[in-house]
Amino acid sequence: MFFRKTHTRSTRWLISIAALALTALVLAPAQAAAGLNVVATTSSLGALAREIGGDQAEVRVLAPPDRDAHYLDARPSFMAALRRADMLLELGAGLEEGWLPAAQRGASNRAINSGQPGHFRAADMIELRRSITMDGPNMGHVHEEGNPHFNADPRRMAELALALGQRMGELRPDHADSFMERAERTADRLRTHAETLAEQVVPEQRIVVYHEDLDYLEEWLPVEIVGYLEPAPGIPPTARHLRSLVDDLEGTEGTVLYAEFQPPRGAEFLERNLGWPSHAVPLDPPADSSLDGYLDLMTTWARTLPQR
Repeated sequence: MFFRKTHTRSTRWLISIAALALTALVLAPAQAAAGLNVVATTSSLGALAREIGGDQAEVRVLAPPDRDAHYLDARPSFMAALRRADMLLELGAGLEEGWLPAAQRGASNRAINSGQPGHFRAADMIELRRSITMDGPNMGHVHEEGNPHFNADPRRMAELALALGQRMGELRPDHADSFMERAERTADRLRTHAETLAEQVVPEQRIVVYHEDLDYLEEWLPVEIVGYLEPAPGIPPTARHLRSLVDDLEGTEGTVLYAEFQPPRGAEFLERNLGWPSHAVPLDPPADSSLDGYLDLMTTWARTLPQR
């Protein structure tokens, strides 16, 4: 009886060891080829990551697209998402400086700290427009590196797509070729769509915008920004400033654009007093978008202007 009990225990022990070894063999290739857990600060970056990553990337977006990404709080949910991330995508150039560093510290994830391969700072990959916050009466919240709202420029987004495809491939070499192929297709679609939309807009359009967040439209559409609803960056429109805009622009034609989360009062004042149509537009695609969502956003921007 004693022999039989010992034999049974030994057999169970050997079976357990064999099962663990088999599990390790099965899981090892899966772990080696595991996809990327990507956290993006904005849905424009998230759209690029989803398009390039395909089935090999799971993407979470932090900033709601209907909120100003300048002014968020470092929520516990942000820290939890960053704690599990293999890769963090941020626009940079000061856009997320009020909340992202705190969220990174709270996450305690070395892989996405500044300087690590898992930290992708988009502003470092492209040339930025000079920010109006650096000049004269527009001095306010200073963006010394340049205007961080380059998500409104599909040509720069195409450059980012290529840089992102390369970085994702460095983090997951087994999928590097696939990531770069998808990145190149993404860049081509962005450039082609930008050219098509620009050709449809009547040339030499004049626009007034609320903040410098739509300045990059000048980079790919035939438009000229001739004024801002804010008297200085971060300062709400004043009656005096709006009256000055009317005096300067009276007798001309144009369009007023502002973000959906910005107050409409200033735009409505110009519409009443100048006859310029005003449009509230999104600055980012829906949070769960892939590239099609961003292309639709480009179309929305372009269609606010007179068409050929």
